[in-house]
Amino acid sequence: MKMLISGILMESAETFPVINPANEEIIASAPQCSRGMLDDAFSAAETAFESWSRDIHVRRDVLTACAAAMRDNADELARLVTQEQGKPLAKAQREIGGAARWFEYTAELDLPVEPITVPGQRRAEIHRRPLGVVAAIIPWNYPIMTAAWKIAPALLAGNTVVLKPSPYTPLATLRLGEILRPHIPEGVLNIVSGGDDLGVWMTAHKTPRKIAFTGSTDAGKSVAAAAANDLKRVTLELGGNDPAIVLADADPKTVANGIFTAAFENSGQVCVAIKRVYLPDNLYQPVLDEMTALANNVKLGDGLNEDVDMGPVNNRAQFERVLELIEDSRQRGGAVIAGGKRKGDTGYFIEPTIITDLADDARLVAEEQFGPALPILRYSDIDDALARANAGHFGLAGSVWGADGDSAAEVAGKLNCGTAWVNQHLAITPQAPIAGRKWSGVGIENGPLGLLQYTDLQIVEVPETQAATA
Repeated sequence: MKMLISGILMESAETFPVINPANEEIIASAPQCSRGMLDDAFSAAETAFESWSRDIHVRRDVLTACAAAMRDNADELARLVTQEQGKPLAKAQREIGGAARWFEYTAELDLPVEPITVPGQRRAEIHRRPLGVVAAIIPWNYPIMTAAWKIAPALLAGNTVVLKPSPYTPLATLRLGEILRPHIPEGVLNIVSGGDDLGVWMTAHKTPRKIAFTGSTDAGKSVAAAAANDLKRVTLELGGNDPAIVLADADPKTVANGIFTAAFENSGQVCVAIKRVYLPDNLYQPVLDEMTALANNVKLGDGLNEDVDMGPVNNRAQFERVLELIEDSRQRGGAVIAGGKRKGDTGYFIEPTIITDLADDARLVAEEQFGPALPILRYSDIDDALARANAGHFGLAGSVWGADGDSAAEVAGKLNCGTAWVNQHLAITPQAPIAGRKWSGVGIENGPLGLLQYTDLQIVEVPETQAATA
C-alpha cells in the first residue's frame, strides 16, 4: 500500500508491520510518513484549497463519484478491514456500504445563505465559509466509516484534508486513497500513515486550521492542548461509558437480544456501544439468563470464516487491557456468569463476558472497557438507576428499554449524554448528529450540524444608503 500525497501514490524509506489480530501474523507493511512527507501533504492541501473551495456543485459530483468507487471496490476493502481489524467479513462489508452512504448523503446537503434582519441595513446575510486545511485522525475500530465521517463533510464544505489512519489499521484506508485518487483533484485529499508521532506532528503543524479526531479521551485531551496553542478548531469524538437502563415493564427476551447485540457489536469495540446495564429487581434474573444464553452461543473466530459471529479484539494492548479488567472484576468479588477468558492460544480472542455483583466504583463499571466484557448492575429505584448511570466523566450515549415507549422516552431524556435511544441502541444514521458531553467529546459529527463544524461564519452586511445607490 502507498500513501496519497498531492495526487501521487508514494512509498517511504521506513515501514511498519500490520498484524492480523485473528492469528497475530504480519499481513503487510505500511509506509511510515516522514516529517518532510507530511510537510508535502499539508503543502499540497493548502495549494489545492483555493480552487477546490470555489464550486460546491463540483464538490457534490466528486463525493458522488467517490461513493460509487467505494461500492465498486467494496469486496476488496471489506476483506482488508477484516484482515487488519478483525470483524466478521459481513460486518466489514456493511461498514463499506455505510461509508459510501455517508458520502452520498453528504453530497446532498447544502450550505444555504441565511438572511438576517439588522436595523438600519438593507441586506445582511450569514454565509458559511470553509476553514482551510483539515487534519483528520481516525481510530482502528471502524477505519473506513470514521474516515468517511470526516472526509465527506470536510470536502463538501470546501476544505482540503490530510488524513491519518490508526497504525493498527492503515491498509484499507491507504487502499481507499488509491481507489478515490482518480475522482478527487490533486492535493484535495491526502492520506498518510504512521505511528503516534505522526499524529503529534499533525496536530502541532502550522498549516491545518481544524483537527478532526476520533479516539480515546486521553488522546483527545492531548489533541485539544496542541490545537489550543494555534487556536485551531477541533472536533473530538472521544470515549463513552454508555449505560442501558431496563424498566420494570420490559419484555426480558426482547431487551436481552437488543442489549446483547449493542454491547458486543464489533467485540464491544464501539464508542457508543452499551458498556453497562442496569436491571430492575423484578427482571434481573430473567434478563440475565437470556443474555447468558446468548453469550454462550456466540461463534468466536477469524472474521474471514463465514459462520463467525464475533472476531478478535483488534490489538494486543487492548486485548491485555480487557483481560486485566476481567481479572480486576474477579478480585473485587464480581461473578463471571459467561465467558471470562481468552479463547485459544493464538489471536486476540476473548469470550463474550458477562459479570455481575460489582460495585459502581469497580473499574469495569467506571471505565470504558472497549471490549467484550459487560457488567450487569441491579437497581430498585429508577431515580437511583439514573443517578448511577449519569455518574462519571463520560456522556456519549445511553438507552432506556421498556414496554411503554412514552415512559421510556421520559427516562431517556434524563440521561446526561449526547444521544439517548429508546428501545434501541447503536441506531446511527448519517442524518442524526452525534455529540458527546463531558469527557466524551467536543463538537458535532454527522448530519447538517456536523457539516457546519467544518465551516466558519461570515456575516455580510450592506448599509442601506450604499445598497440603494448601488
